[in-house]
Parts: sequence; structure tokens; C-alpha cells
Amino acid sequence: MIQLIRGFKDILPGEVELWQHIEKTARSLLESFGFKEIRIPILEHAELFARSIGEDTDIVEKEMYTFPDRKGDLITLRPEATASVVRSYIQHKLYAKDPVRKLYSIGPMFRRERPQKGRYRQFYQINAEVFGIDSPFIDAQLIFLLAVFFKKLSATEVKAHINSLGCQICRPEFKEALSVFLLAAKEELCSDCRRRRERNPLRVLDCKVPSCRLAMADAPSILDHLCPECSRHFEAVKHALEKFKVSFVVDKRLVRGLDYYTRTTFEIQTGSLGAQNAVAGGGRYDSLVKALGGPDQPAVGFAIGLDRFVEMTDLKAKDFAQNPDIFIAALGEKSMSMAFDWACAFGLEGIIAELDFAGKSLKSQMKRADRLGAKHVLIVGEKELEEKAVIMRNMTTKEQLSVPLDNLIKAVKDKIS
Repeated sequence: MIQLIRGFKDILPGEVELWQHIEKTARSLLESFGFKEIRIPILEHAELFARSIGEDTDIVEKEMYTFPDRKGDLITLRPEATASVVRSYIQHKLYAKDPVRKLYSIGPMFRRERPQKGRYRQFYQINAEVFGIDSPFIDAQLIFLLAVFFKKLSATEVKAHINSLGCQICRPEFKEALSVFLLAAKEELCSDCRRRRERNPLRVLDCKVPSCRLAMADAPSILDHLCPECSRHFEAVKHALEKFKVSFVVDKRLVRGLDYYTRTTFEIQTGSLGAQNAVAGGGRYDSLVKALGGPDQPAVGFAIGLDRFVEMTDLKAKDFAQNPDIFIAALGEKSMSMAFDWACAFGLEGIIAELDFAGKSLKSQMKRADRLGAKHVLIVGEKELEEKAVIMRNMTTKEQLSVPLDNLIKAVKDKIS
């Protein structure tokens, strides 16, 4: 028997309904805040992610699914969505009419990580990106939007962590101070971080190896090196969050795993998933559009990890199950023919109807209706056809009533609505 590839999973009926509810909530909320959906391809040129995410990141170095196509070009299964959305924003000149764009997407990403709770090699994200606005208020609004999203879905054990990564003006001074610290601590760092220390020292702050995290406990904070403009921006974000009554922690070690972030960066963290504690995150990436060949437009965004959210939420899939509204128990060939017509007619009216095609006994069909969780059963046989009325049974109260065949669909719809 052929089984799943390690790190991948099926989302089966019975659990997919919860996913649909979360996605529906996200779509409604994002569109209420002015976002429009964009659908981006799963495959992109590998260069897109190397240039945007950063060649010294774990994602590019170790985790991307990259392979040559028939022409020898390197292509990659997307490991994240932002780079693809920026590429689309540039390629289709979405900035031409109005540079301010609010876009969202929902779909799978791919990274070859070690599978564990809350982390899969094919995982799903809800992404939101805002282009053309450099105000700190939009940064705060995105964090506020995330707080509202989690509250709507009854996820209360979460906390916003925020930081600033500065800009091209103030970051060099911080990198120099960090490099001095890392030189003194290099013996305590893992082999990857020793290499990163020279090429991209900020990556060391993002390392999840326990010894590295311990060694970095007293590392300098970029917040002590912000230029006046970045400092004002960060203070404005914090003030806006306080006004929105969004609880947050200033986390000087928060850098995220991608090179394109500048200024505001943030995560929504939970204590219920062990080491994989970030269920959403994002930040500002003001230089990315220009770096990928577009105009000099600021941008900010976030991603919500659907897999992690499903595992941490108290919501249950069974609460969103779509059980049949009607089960038609047909006895006899003529009854089956009419039942088939009714089932199709119910479907056109938005009423979920099921029937048994095997011609089993009434007892067997009633058992199946019960297993399916049908709310009502229509019983029709030769006797009912002669009397020109079917029996309608409420599976909860066990009450039964007679429904005339004339205008049956409307009559049943009126009774169950």
C-alpha cells in the first residue's frame, strides 16, 4: 500500500469543516479591512526566493524544494507567499493606477523541515500584504487585525511580540556591535551560527539551537541602536497598539527568519505548541519591492499558520460538520426513481439530501441516516405513493408527519427552515 510522504498530511472530511470555518472567518475579516484576494502560483523561479528571503537563511540553505525543469532552469515550490505577491505586484504593474494595494492569499507552502507538532513539509498559510503605505499606523492595524482574528475564533492563549529591526541607516551600527559580541561568544555557537557570524550576524539571533539561544541571552539589542526616524516609527506602533488595547511584549530577540524585514517585526505566540510557538508573524519590508526590480514602494504584511492554529484552537470540527438536512429512504424501484429526482431538486434549493442507492430495507436505511447525522428522513414506498404523501421523520424529536407529494420540495423546505 502506498502511503503519504513523511511530513505531508491529508485533511479529511470531519476536520476540513473547521479549516473552512477558519478560512471563511479570515476572508470576511480581511475583506472588511479592504483586502482583495490574489491567487499566486505554487512554482516560481528559485532566484525569486534566494534574492528576497536571503541566501544565508535556513529556508534557502536547507529547506526549499528546488529542482531543475526540463530546460535546466531551477524552480522552487514556494516556501512562503510574500515574495510571490511582490513579484506579481511588480510584473502586473499593480502600482500603476494606485500604489496602495491590500492583498491576501490562502494556500499551501513547502519547506523540507524536520516534521513535528505544528510543523509540516506542506503547510498552509493565510497571508496579507499592504503596499504603498509607510505609516506606523498600518503596522499597528495589521497586528490589531490579527488580535481580532484570534478573538473571533476563541483563541485566547496568544500574545503579540513586537520588535524593530531598524533600517539601512541604523542597522550597520547594530551589526557592528553584534559582531563584536559574537566574536567573544563564538565557541558557544553552533557550526551554522559560526558561519553566519561573518556573513549575516542577524541570523544568529533567529537560531533555535538551545546553546545558541543561551549564548545570545545578553546580546546587544537593536532597540538601543535605532536612528531617530526608526525610533519614532516604533514608538508610534506601540502607542497605536495601546490605543487599540492590544496586549503586546517588546521582544528584542525577535528577528524572524527572513532577510527582507525592516523596522516593525512581530509574532503572535502561543504556549500550547511547544517549540513551534509562533502561530502568526510578519513585519515591514520596505526595500523588497525595489530589490526585486519594482518601484520604491514600502510594504508590510503577515502570515497565519493554519496548521498550527488548528492544533491550538479549542474549536472542534464536529461543531461545523455539514450533516444532511434530509435522508430519503426509498422502498421500491418507482420510489427510488422519484427519490433521485427529489434529491437533485433539494440540492438546487441548497438543501443537503442523501439517499441509499442499494435498495436496502427500511431498517438499514434508517440506521444509515442516523450514522450520517441526518436531521430528517423522508420515507416513501408503494403505500406512500398510493396515498400521495410521504412520511417525514424528525430524527431528534422522533416526531412524524405526513407531507403531500404535490409541491413536496417547497413543503419540506418550509418545514426545515
